[in-house]
Amino acid sequence: MADGTPRLRVGMVGYAFMGAAHSHAWRNAHRFFDLPLTPELTAIAGRNEAAVSAAAERLGWNSVETDWRRLLERDDIDLIDICTPGDTHPQIAIAALEAGKHVLCEKPLANSVAEAERMTDAANAAAANRVFAMCGFTYRRVPALSLARRFVEEGRLGEIRHVRAQYLQDWLSDENAPLTWRLDKSKAGSGALGDIGAHVIDLAQWVTGSDIVGLSAIVNTFVTERPVGGDMVGLGGTGSSDAEKGPVTVDDAAAFTARFDNGSIGVFEATRFALGRKNTIRLEVNGSKGSIAFDFEDMNELEYYDGTEDAEVQGFRRIIVTDPAHPYVANWWPAGHGLGYEHGFTHQVVDLVRDIAAGVQPRPSFDDALQVQRVLAAVENSADARSAWQTIQ
Repeated sequence: MADGTPRLRVGMVGYAFMGAAHSHAWRNAHRFFDLPLTPELTAIAGRNEAAVSAAAERLGWNSVETDWRRLLERDDIDLIDICTPGDTHPQIAIAALEAGKHVLCEKPLANSVAEAERMTDAANAAAANRVFAMCGFTYRRVPALSLARRFVEEGRLGEIRHVRAQYLQDWLSDENAPLTWRLDKSKAGSGALGDIGAHVIDLAQWVTGSDIVGLSAIVNTFVTERPVGGDMVGLGGTGSSDAEKGPVTVDDAAAFTARFDNGSIGVFEATRFALGRKNTIRLEVNGSKGSIAFDFEDMNELEYYDGTEDAEVQGFRRIIVTDPAHPYVANWWPAGHGLGYEHGFTHQVVDLVRDIAAGVQPRPSFDDALQVQRVLAAVENSADARSAWQTIQ
């Protein structure tokens, strides 16, 4: 680069919703943060040449491939960013790591525990040669949630007792919304459980610093078939009630109770049928000395209750997480000028680039993502067994 900073040359697979979000982050991270490596949008891959070429032009990529394998053969690419459906993650990630490329892989890590274990083994082998892999649980990088974790680490909440976690959307509430890959178990692995439930599972474990060790669950599919076709490739969209219909093979909603390895208990819910909720992520943690509460609909705020204060002044405190003292915020706007959804992806790039340059394992690692995968599998197993308790090992 002109300033002498070495480059981190990126090849990305996929170019839809997540591809656009990741592209924005790769383009902008070094413009707001001082990075030891400057990301370069070297190549983007997709099977449809016309579509991927248009995406490259729109999103700022330098070149195009129609086969992701070509990215691995190129010596001008250092990292592979995987933004494709879950059924493709193992093959791409393992091959990339074996080719000596760093990997950023979208969540959930895979469609099964066995696949996630193979990916984790490959990541651990690669790490011995300073080739690193990270899973994209992006909400960890929301400043308010990073602050919540800091409060737990500092002991402000005391002994953790309760966790409540919800991820609520409504884009499938219309029974005529068309059938897409997200509703096909062979491609997506699961429905609301893996697509959005994985996020709150990861957040709950990360914020509290504790793993889920057992659970009892229920899942449900409200609409069992949907119109085939339509141009919806991600979220939203409306089909026709007269169109040919195909089966929905994933869950629409999942709920479970859980026990953590620190002795606390949790309640979890994930649904794409919460009419009126577009992208609601709620996390509340209660401890012996205090509590935190977060809602992504107010993503620049964290509620904090200090139970050690005098009774006459106790109450939840609304912290506006936009001060330079808060995680990541000093590199953005003046205090009070909020951040948005896209900033979490930029922070993810910042942390990943810095860790790669330092030779440090980025987090969440594939080991972290494997733990989430085991929880997802336990939820499905528990639901299949009619709410039998599942132990996670």
